[in-house]
Amino acid sequence: MQDTPLWSPRPERIAASHLAAFTRLMASVSGASYPDYASLWQASIDQPETFWSLLWDYSKVIGDKGKTILQHGDSMASARFFPEARLNYAENLLRRDDEALACVFWSEDKIKREMRYSELNALVSRLQQAMHGMGIRPGDRVAGFVTNQPETIAAMLACASLGAIWTSCSTDFGLDGCLDRFGQTEPKLLFCPDGCWYNGKAIDLAPRVAAISAALPSVSRVVVLPYLGEGEAFAAGVAKAETLQAFIAAHPARSIEYTRVPFNHPLFILYSSGTTGKPKCIVHGHGGTLLQHLKEHQLHADIHAGDTLFYFTTCGWMMWNWLASGLASGATLLTYDGSPFAGEGRVLWDYAEQYHCSHFGTSAKYIDGLRKLELKPAEHWHLDALRTVFSTGSPLVAESFDWVYAHIKRDINLASISGGTDIVSCFALGNACLPVWAGELQCRGLGMAVDVLDEAGKSLRGQKGELVCRQPFPSMPVGFWNDPQGKRYHQAYFGRFAGLWAHGDYAEITAHDGLIIYGRSDAVLNPGGVRIGTAEIYRQVEAIPEVLESLAVGQRWQGDERVVLFVRLQAAATLDSPLVERIRRQIRDGASPRHVPARIIAVADIPRTQSGKIVELAVRNIIHGEPVNNVSALANPDALALYRDLPELQW
Repeated sequence: MQDTPLWSPRPERIAASHLAAFTRLMASVSGASYPDYASLWQASIDQPETFWSLLWDYSKVIGDKGKTILQHGDSMASARFFPEARLNYAENLLRRDDEALACVFWSEDKIKREMRYSELNALVSRLQQAMHGMGIRPGDRVAGFVTNQPETIAAMLACASLGAIWTSCSTDFGLDGCLDRFGQTEPKLLFCPDGCWYNGKAIDLAPRVAAISAALPSVSRVVVLPYLGEGEAFAAGVAKAETLQAFIAAHPARSIEYTRVPFNHPLFILYSSGTTGKPKCIVHGHGGTLLQHLKEHQLHADIHAGDTLFYFTTCGWMMWNWLASGLASGATLLTYDGSPFAGEGRVLWDYAEQYHCSHFGTSAKYIDGLRKLELKPAEHWHLDALRTVFSTGSPLVAESFDWVYAHIKRDINLASISGGTDIVSCFALGNACLPVWAGELQCRGLGMAVDVLDEAGKSLRGQKGELVCRQPFPSMPVGFWNDPQGKRYHQAYFGRFAGLWAHGDYAEITAHDGLIIYGRSDAVLNPGGVRIGTAEIYRQVEAIPEVLESLAVGQRWQGDERVVLFVRLQAAATLDSPLVERIRRQIRDGASPRHVPARIIAVADIPRTQSGKIVELAVRNIIHGEPVNNVSALANPDALALYRDLPELQW
């Protein structure tokens, strides 16, 4: 075990933090003292009514809280937070109406523009009036086939202000992927951009938008958001389409009228990856989403009014919803569309420097990509304002922790975070008041009774097991769309351990009370009956310079299971015998002999979801000759063919 952390916060940073202020508030109300984070976390679990009620007060939620904080049901799933409350998510995000920057937008190095809070409020007002005028009412669905730009955020907020439900896909989804999602939720109104940039090329979206609109009889209008500046020509070629300016032309800006709704009133419909069948339509409510994001942004990430928050995300990933909620803390959002490696990997750091980014969010794969590019931000950009780097999407390996502190900035909180679409938030995440240990998520989230269990349901410490949550929390889904009896919802999360939320992650609670995530538990390898997390192998393999990325699966073999490792190599590299031996030795020395794969095979591409996660289960199905359900959920479905009938798997 490491003797010293990679980073520890300075005392003055801790003293000025939201967490310190909230701890004092909690102590004054409870009469107890909380000398460290562990004691505060335990109190948030032992006294959930006190904790969540004080969080509402501390974060100044706009709305009527009601007297009842938590209504316990006969199961975890039936518990209800703030059952008497009335609020509106959009009202809380638009509490500012001044000349400070609300959103900035960069599309690679092609488009750069800004929107102030006053301008955002005005656009939301006009959109709200236009939506109401066309008959959008509480509970109706409004969809976006959209890019991460300020107008998309405005459309979502206008939808939420009316009590309607927002649902979105990113523009890298194919036709089938969109219809698998929107076909289930039946939106009345569809937003889209007039094209987009990716990797220096203008992308024509009109054929896909026309096909999506034609295939969705529920859609009565299509509103084209400005991006490439071709809105009128775009709208002319798509049935039922009009430009944003035409849509709002008859509605001058005025004070926004918010429809306050119950705490669990549906706000978002998010979608599971859909790699094992049609995507699950996961419904999240106004109150749970807002309160959970306020907690994570303020008490964990320490975001203050005037901070600048960036997250590289598409609108098909829950991190976009998480990013948008930063407005509720008075932050400026840096929105981005396009390749993160545009401009030879420089564009995001140009962006961060120019707008004095305080919180920079990305994926573990992006950080690994910077390592492979040998791009060292600390040597080329002034990042004085940067206080926090977030990483999610897949486990961030210990070597990447070291690299971030060596080559991005020494004095930052590197916050590896983990949760998911299922909870539109995190189970484990960062903490600006705690030290950072290589390879570990710093802590379990406040109010989240996270535990790790063995197969018999016994709690584990310092050992790998199933990540669960033992108590209800506000951002549990309201339910699944088209699941009126809740059977699919209960089976998805409560079928593994009776009465507990089982998240499907293979994890470990460490001696520092942090967490290590080893990957999805349904992708755990089991050679000789020994459970191995795929992330343990990836950590070793991707330290080898020739390897860009890798994917490991278990292959049924001679009555047991053997580990097969697929590697995507640098363009100039060849998987010859010396490289194979180096990979094996790295895994053997860095992990264990049991982790060493029986077969190592070079492939040209690795299949992944639209949000960038590799899909071990799809590859496992392919190599066993089994069907892959819903190939349209993949960003690069053609890659699956590379794994079919490989001769190396026959011996």
